[in-house]
Amino acid sequence: MELVFTVPRWSERWVLEDGVSMPESSEHRLACELLEAILRAWIARTARDATVYANLALRWDEEHPKVGVDPDVCLVEPAPLERQVRSLRTWESGHHAPRVAVEVVSRDTARKDYEEGPAKYAASGTRELWVFDPERRGRGLMGGPWTLQLWRRTEEAFRRVYVGDAPAYSEELGAWLVLTEGGSRLRLAEDEAGERLWPTAKEEADARAEAAEAEVAALRAALAARG
Repeated sequence: MELVFTVPRWSERWVLEDGVSMPESSEHRLACELLEAILRAWIARTARDATVYANLALRWDEEHPKVGVDPDVCLVEPAPLERQVRSLRTWESGHHAPRVAVEVVSRDTARKDYEEGPAKYAASGTRELWVFDPERRGRGLMGGPWTLQLWRRTEEAFRRVYVGDAPAYSEELGAWLVLTEGGSRLRLAEDEAGERLWPTAKEEADARAEAAEAEVAALRAALAARG
């Protein structure tokens, strides 16, 4: 289902104070942390000038600087020059709207993520938005609940280009969004079937260690066979 969003640049309801965020359940945090780790590992593998933020305020209207949204996870490329930023202010030099923003729906954020979230990201200049609702808690003016919604910016508008249970294709990252662990986790994969998952740094290290152990075991077996 494709849905096109046309929105104002700001609303009085969109005021966001720095450092104020919704409480998160352990499952919500784990889902977010996994996506953070996957994206950070991808940045390292590809040596990109990019960074990943969690719950960092994104602001885009200089005339209304308190207006904003705080994505659970976002990928920004190129990265700001400052090593630490209190918020992304897209009117400032070196600050850019996210290539990808992610909202993981929880009980306390369901209405916001379904109704206000897409409008804010449309106004902010975000290129792609993933709304992941593993417990299917949300319902908005446009229906639901859905496990995954994918919104994408085109030259004309901010469009919802996918709604369903995944897999869905991220044009921004050139990868598939797939569900794992019984649908409780969202991951990226090279293939639609989710067989070639993007690894975290820990998973990469574990795979290298296993390969090294297997190589040593094979060498020992070969030496033993020679007597």
